[in-house]
Amino acid sequence: MIERYTLPEMGEIWTDRAKYQSWLDVEIAACEANCQLGKIPAAEMQQIRERATFEPQRILEIEAEVRHDVIAFLTNVNEHVGDAGRYIHVGMTSSDVLDTGLALQLKNSVALLKQELGSLQEAIRSLAVEHKGTVMIGRSHAIHGEPITFGFKLAGWLAETMRNAERLERLERDVAVGQISGAMGTYANTDPKVEQLTCERLCLIPDTASTQVISRDRHADYVQTLALVGASLDRFATEIRNLQRTDVLEVEESFAKGQKGSSAMPHKRNPIRAERISGLARVLRSYVVAALENVALWHERDISHSSTERMMLPDCSVTLHFMLREMTQVVQGLGIYPANMRRNMNIYGGVVFSQRVLLALVENGMSREDAYSVVQRNAHAAWNTEGGNFRANLEADPEVSTLLNAKALAECFSTELHQANLDVIWQRLGL
Repeated sequence: MIERYTLPEMGEIWTDRAKYQSWLDVEIAACEANCQLGKIPAAEMQQIRERATFEPQRILEIEAEVRHDVIAFLTNVNEHVGDAGRYIHVGMTSSDVLDTGLALQLKNSVALLKQELGSLQEAIRSLAVEHKGTVMIGRSHAIHGEPITFGFKLAGWLAETMRNAERLERLERDVAVGQISGAMGTYANTDPKVEQLTCERLCLIPDTASTQVISRDRHADYVQTLALVGASLDRFATEIRNLQRTDVLEVEESFAKGQKGSSAMPHKRNPIRAERISGLARVLRSYVVAALENVALWHERDISHSSTERMMLPDCSVTLHFMLREMTQVVQGLGIYPANMRRNMNIYGGVVFSQRVLLALVENGMSREDAYSVVQRNAHAAWNTEGGNFRANLEADPEVSTLLNAKALAECFSTELHQANLDVIWQRLGL
């Protein structure tokens, strides 16, 4: 098994040098496999190990003449290896190198994405634990619904992030697929054992049934999965943006000393990082169609996918890696304003407790239809009046006071019931 080099940043995985290095890893691993099977003398194999290298600029110079990237690469490698170079690429086709090398890049990319997603997961988990009991209003259709806690909201983010971690685990396996099967993928000029041994050295598995290329459903899966993770980040970012609105201001992105929000309005503190994440999520989604279009190639291969992938795969990988880092930093620096949460929840005298009042009236003998009408009348009177107070309206309504005394009514305006059964979620998530 060859020793894989490690790359600290996503962008480096997708440089020309890293791409050529992955090709060289494949070629050397295939030569090692052939040597193990007795098809390359040990002395020549040693020469290949010691001398095989490349110069990206030289490859581009050769490619400008021959118009073929793999031939240009092999020509440059053989300039260093010498006579033993005749054993390199024997029985292989270009796609064996391109697709297997690409698998190494994809696998390395997923490993970095998993790392960043793990950091985000821990940031969300920490904030969720801290705010398990921080009461706020839940909203549906952007309208106040019933009380929840900020920790409960974050629990949903955490669960989604954990699912995305599982998706990346699966994806890491699904893209770690290589082929050394030759033209048309029939092994006519190479032993299938070479493919098996080569893939073992590269920590890949042989594709089940490659043609002259590895089928592009795997690569479409890669792009779709990255876009789905990006969609989750977009959901979190959109929530932050809504909660940071001036008339809400329940959370806020950190605002650094010296930072400016507007060239014209000095008071502005904008959720620029969350907006950036939402914008980049659109870029990721836009690539999904191209990735799906790449699945349908002509017969055993064409190269209509190639030009797309040269842009799409690096761009998707680098973009999501950046988005994950951005979101982690946003979560870690998020300003939380419990006082504003309480203020917003109790607007109009606690109309959001209407269901509790409705049920209390029903429990004390009023029909559901009548109770709904009474509660709705008092709620809308508060909602439609400046400074309206739902609770005060109820206290003054004889239809209510006849059935609910002051203590019973006060219990309707407690948030304890809304938190009482959240333990089941905390336990599922280990919070």
